[in-house]
Amino acid sequence: MRFNIWQVLLNRWYKKQLKKSEYDFLLAPPPANEWVSLDCETTGLNREKDQIIAIGAIKIIGNQILTSEKLQLFIKPQGQIHFNSIKIHHIRHKDLSSAIDPINAIDQLVRFIGSRPLVGYYLEFDVAMINKLLIPMIGIPLPQQKIDVSGLFYDYKFKQHTDSNVDLHFNYILKELEIPSWPNHDAINDALMTALMFLKLRKLLKLK
Repeated sequence: MRFNIWQVLLNRWYKKQLKKSEYDFLLAPPPANEWVSLDCETTGLNREKDQIIAIGAIKIIGNQILTSEKLQLFIKPQGQIHFNSIKIHHIRHKDLSSAIDPINAIDQLVRFIGSRPLVGYYLEFDVAMINKLLIPMIGIPLPQQKIDVSGLFYDYKFKQHTDSNVDLHFNYILKELEIPSWPNHDAINDALMTALMFLKLRKLLKLK
């Protein structure tokens, strides 16, 4: 997808704010027809207090999901993981004994993503959690285009029924698009299923 003029201007501003020139690759024009499907698991849903404990990311090129080019990271949290969040993602404190520190994880993630647009499900939350760590590191948030599959699915259903009441639950979207389901609330599984949703919706919406 081409840069528009606003993205160019924004990236110029980001370049001035960038603390470390080694990360200027984030502001390069994105490679054509490439994306990264992203998912984070966190200790809870409070953007201020909670932390990322797992990241899954998979590259998409054209109509192919490159499962051989994926990133799966487990991150050491500060403090205990809430019992309610353990019930969701099944990641316990002892499961993170060999996890890496957050700064190392974010560095690996942005180098994996490059300047590619991000694809996700309710991506705004994941991006906010990443930016909480990234901005103090390099001075800017993730600058890439963000594409949310829930928004694409809404557009698809609205074209069919012109009804604003669209079920946007993750498992419902999977079912409607006839995409196989793996255990969710697992970062790499969710990233893979989200990538499949994205490709199916691009085809249904005839997106270029």
